[in-house]
Amino acid sequence: MEDLDIFATVVEQESLNKASALLNLSQPALSRKIMKLEEELGVQLFERRGKRLALTRAGELCYEHALEFRSLTRKFQQALREFTKVGKITTLTVGASLTTLQSTLPELITAYTARYPATDLKALTGKTHEIVTLVKERKVDLGVVASSIAVPGLKCEPLFDDHLCLVLPHGHPYLDKQELQVTDLNDLSMILFSKGTWYRVLTDELFHRFAIFPDVKMEIDSFEAIIRLVATCRTATLLPNSYLGDRLIGLNELQVRDIPELKQTTRTTSLIYSDDAAVSEAAREFVEVAKRQYRRGQDE
Repeated sequence: MEDLDIFATVVEQESLNKASALLNLSQPALSRKIMKLEEELGVQLFERRGKRLALTRAGELCYEHALEFRSLTRKFQQALREFTKVGKITTLTVGASLTTLQSTLPELITAYTARYPATDLKALTGKTHEIVTLVKERKVDLGVVASSIAVPGLKCEPLFDDHLCLVLPHGHPYLDKQELQVTDLNDLSMILFSKGTWYRVLTDELFHRFAIFPDVKMEIDSFEAIIRLVATCRTATLLPNSYLGDRLIGLNELQVRDIPELKQTTRTTSLIYSDDAAVSEAAREFVEVAKRQYRRGQDE
């Protein structure tokens, strides 16, 4: 591989003489290295045109790969420097259901990387049952799901209980009502989360339990899009309390109204991971950070 970099230097200097001076090699020694590389590759890299060296087509291809190799080498050297400067670089892959990816994972990643900045953190998303499978098959180190999971071979660490909230745009007629009942959701124009997620399952269970039939205008799989469209379309929505915050509500001119039955409609967000000794140290650290994060939130 050293000969590839030497070859690239000859190309850039356009002269064996200049390249040998730059590389601190004699010209005969440099010529032997180029000949050796040509023998190994089985192609001619240069052809002489008077006193000038010209690349053959194979030489041009070799030079392109030599530049890629040089770039990879520099990245590798940079990674080693970071390794020695910061400490051991570890990789952690987290699986998250679509809803927790938007509501819970960003906060967890922020807390974890503040404590372990050298970790190479990756995330995969899918439905809850898909995340469970990824954890069981060790394709991810742990999973964040909006559910309590009881699966042999996996540990389930509850983080917090979440409930649904009614979100209304500024000027909505329901804001003039002193109190709202769950029956007020009947025939209400709403944007709901797409089917197949626990938030939608929770919502549909609520509707079924109280015989509610809302006027569903849209079904979308993005909390951010729902928030924006609620304000634009002047409709209502049901979103998890964990996603909502004063700043998010204020920026979009929205308001949250309490309905007792919604606060009673809860689901537990949990971490899941293998229950054997093969769990990585990074995964154990992530679990501890998450537990501290939500224990602190409950204390406050």
